[in-house]
Amino acid sequence: MRVLVTGGTSGLGLAMASALAAAGATVALTGRSGARASAVAADLPGAVGIELDVRDESSVARAVDQAWSRLGGIDMLVNNAGIGMRTVNPRFMTHPQGFWEVPVGGFRAVIETNLTGYFLVAREVTPRMLAAGGGRIVNISVSQSTMHRAGFVPYGPSRAGSEALSRVMATDLRDTGITVNLLLPGGATATGMLPADAVPEDQRFLEPAVMGPPIVWLASEQAAGVHDERIVAADFAHWLRDRNGGR
Repeated sequence: MRVLVTGGTSGLGLAMASALAAAGATVALTGRSGARASAVAADLPGAVGIELDVRDESSVARAVDQAWSRLGGIDMLVNNAGIGMRTVNPRFMTHPQGFWEVPVGGFRAVIETNLTGYFLVAREVTPRMLAAGGGRIVNISVSQSTMHRAGFVPYGPSRAGSEALSRVMATDLRDTGITVNLLLPGGATATGMLPADAVPEDQRFLEPAVMGPPIVWLASEQAAGVHDERIVAADFAHWLRDRNGGR
């Protein structure tokens, strides 16, 4: 399985890239810094690092072309690259801002990364997958509560939009040989998007590694044909058991 993971140098992206590489997949992971992406990839078996700014069409086209060439094709796209609330309000955990206080530039940066970025990368990869006869797209999302939580503009709307985009993509690609699914951690996760000094001591967080088992399964033969599902990583074992009829 040849997999392109956007935003793969840290957090959820690195956890998924690591799990996929350990399971035998050939992984291309991306980051805004090509040097950092290559350094991170060097620690994963058979992985390659590629520079990609998901907000820029020319960067997306160049990175997808490089990934396709270096991997010999792309069987799965993991749309993960994103930025969080820290970029518009470093104290969002303790001092949430009303939407009218959010800087316009910050709003646009989050939407362009978390929503437009998913669109641009999928738009570049999909025609290649169609020509190749199929493929898999996994879009990373968040808990629904984040999408309407006070003080979470623009992050919440960006993720709500990316989830709606994923559902439309799944509808557009039904019966084409390309599957589209959503994957989310299932709760607040300990990534660089959270300010470490603003996290309550009694609040527990999921570890990024929670994304490993479901993404490896989505890349497996068992997941062939699985389409338009919303999979919660923290509940993956129960979801899979229910899907298999309790076995």
